[in-house]
Amino acid sequence: MTQSPPAAGSKSSALSHDDVAAIDQLREAYRKVRSELAKTIIGQDIVIEQLLICILARGHGLLMGVPGLAKTTIVNALSQVMSLEFNRIQFTPDLMPSDITGTDILQETDQPGRRAFVFVKGPLFANIILADEINRTPPKTQSALLEAMQEHRVTVAGRTFPLPAPFFVLATQNPIEQEGTYPLPEAQLDRFMFFIHVDYPSRAEEGRIARETTSGSAPTLAKLLDGEQIAGFQELVQRVPVPDHIYDLAVDLARRSRPKGEGAPDWVRKWVSWGAGPRAVQYLVRGAKARAVLHGSYLARMEDLEAVAAPVLTHRILTNFQAQAEGVSSATIIARLLEEARAEERRA
Repeated sequence: MTQSPPAAGSKSSALSHDDVAAIDQLREAYRKVRSELAKTIIGQDIVIEQLLICILARGHGLLMGVPGLAKTTIVNALSQVMSLEFNRIQFTPDLMPSDITGTDILQETDQPGRRAFVFVKGPLFANIILADEINRTPPKTQSALLEAMQEHRVTVAGRTFPLPAPFFVLATQNPIEQEGTYPLPEAQLDRFMFFIHVDYPSRAEEGRIARETTSGSAPTLAKLLDGEQIAGFQELVQRVPVPDHIYDLAVDLARRSRPKGEGAPDWVRKWVSWGAGPRAVQYLVRGAKARAVLHGSYLARMEDLEAVAAPVLTHRILTNFQAQAEGVSSATIIARLLEEARAEERRA
């Protein structure tokens, strides 16, 4: 059910009438985007929502899933409905940084007999980048991509070149065939806002895939948004009010996940080797804001924070050997942290 706007002058209210109207517009745009994507993407509703939250919160996403689950198709379709330039980079062991950022090429000038170096932009110069199988390329090339993610620019031969706005990186990793790969270090994983798990479709969805995608040509998707509108919605998300107890919950979730921190439960000390850092707190709040506006809410709610907790924290909570031996994963840790947070909320 759509939540009413906060009363004017209330502690959590920071939205103008224009902002309220813009949230209503965004909710309707989200409905149209979902409907349009359904023409070519069957199922994966949660994945699509999490990708849109990343975009609205100015974050980047890491998609994990076995081959054949339409990861590339989802990202490509999303770029089409948003009228954004899309490039797919297939990462391989021999890929060099200049292959993605661009390089200087010696070319003839207007003056006869004179030549000069001209920078030719690489595939990184687009709005949405699909970094396919990012763990298959050496750390040097991974670092070039991560600089672009953080700084929204690339550096070539001592010169910096700004990337187009908006700019998002959606990287994929294959959980199988790990031989000959270069796993991203934890410090680099932390650059991604969401860890998005792409799972197999249900039986009904797989039946629809068999019937609807094996005959005829792929449908043409309508362009529903453009870069200027997306930038406006990103600014809108920043202005969404957040009640104090949501800020407190985001901080508590991160702090309680740290085994050496004050207030960490005994079971966290037992199973966790490394917990979430301050960047996780930022992404929890920004993700909750983005999800709230997608669902037509005028402030971030408890359910919004809970919905983004797993994709934000999964790759930031590292379990130890004892947890792995007992079959305890980071998803188990997050679920228990949320359960305890709900219990404290009820007592309060």
